[in-house]
Amino acid sequence: MRIHVVQPGQTLYQISHMYGVPAKKIADANEISIDKTLVVGQALVIPVAGDSKPRRSAEINAYLDIRGSEVAPNLVQSATQAAPHLTYLAPFSFQIKRDGSLKAPPLDNLQEIARQNHVTLMMVVTNMENDQFSADLGALFLNNAELQNTLLNNILQTARRLNFRDIHFDIEHLRPQDKDAYNSFLRKAANQIHQAGFLISTALAPKTSAAQTGAWYSAHDYKTHGQIVDFVVIMTYEWGYSGGPPMAVSPIGSVRNVLQYAISEMPASKIMMGQNLYGYDWTLPYVPGGRFAKALSPQAAIDLARQVHAAIQYDYTAQAPHFSYWDNQGKHHIVWFEDARSIQAKFNLVKELSLRGVSYWKLGLSFPQNWLLIDDNFNVTKRANRIVLRQ
Repeated sequence: MRIHVVQPGQTLYQISHMYGVPAKKIADANEISIDKTLVVGQALVIPVAGDSKPRRSAEINAYLDIRGSEVAPNLVQSATQAAPHLTYLAPFSFQIKRDGSLKAPPLDNLQEIARQNHVTLMMVVTNMENDQFSADLGALFLNNAELQNTLLNNILQTARRLNFRDIHFDIEHLRPQDKDAYNSFLRKAANQIHQAGFLISTALAPKTSAAQTGAWYSAHDYKTHGQIVDFVVIMTYEWGYSGGPPMAVSPIGSVRNVLQYAISEMPASKIMMGQNLYGYDWTLPYVPGGRFAKALSPQAAIDLARQVHAAIQYDYTAQAPHFSYWDNQGKHHIVWFEDARSIQAKFNLVKELSLRGVSYWKLGLSFPQNWLLIDDNFNVTKRANRIVLRQ
């Protein structure tokens, strides 16, 4: 697999001739129309025959953010397309209720999609109330042994009934004083979950030191999680976020700093690097507290660049593509997103640091180059129901 960056005046047929690959094959790989105008700076993957690199095994997870009473058709389609490339599929989320029961998301046919593709279902358990993480709810169950027993019993019963094989605690925005209580809960949970034959994992905020403070960081203890759970997902994204100033969502320098700290606290083989499947379109000038940036997929970003006749630039420090444009109302915009180059840079980092794999937030956003490059870089581990517990 090669990555080609479109130059001014180039057509798909010219690029086809350069690599000796049929134009339709390139178009299909990148999910574009064969007669569609290319965007200057657009990164295409070129499926060159016999051009393979050494591949190592990796685990790949993807979250599925389910809203409403059913799984939206586009999410079902996205899960179906991604499943061959996944170790885990993580419907988001099973919300803890104040009586220790769970509010489950609709699953529709996700279990069958997972079964057909030998994908392990990850049961994402959160402290979410009213669509946001609740420190109050976290404090309630983390400091009540009886409520914990009820909760863990409900989690295990649900996992058995619905065929989930990894229990994934995504407990966020906790009070700093609940760090030790969270660690104690995880020890208790791990004992019961392992006895049931399941894996246990956690989601962690992106920290660069144990002393890092803040609502998202203080209660997440990298060293202790690394000792207790089978693996962690580190949420290495959202440096550029919808309410913040324009920048790359996951600049590689910031991602590297977090991961290097993480491997100083736990085995690299337990770490999954978080990766965004989206970018943002900011309206300029940025004003704190002003208009939020609009999320968009990498494919939508390229389509937008085509529509507004913008050339895509690439920031080699952040390892991320971007472009700017003026809309019909005379407003200036800047768009940061992901492409084949940026995701290959992240895969190189995973291999350099010998990490367990990659975890995506979130399915439903078109990025065809990503899935092709997964297969070009990794042999995706398929656990299915064959759970191997940590040593």
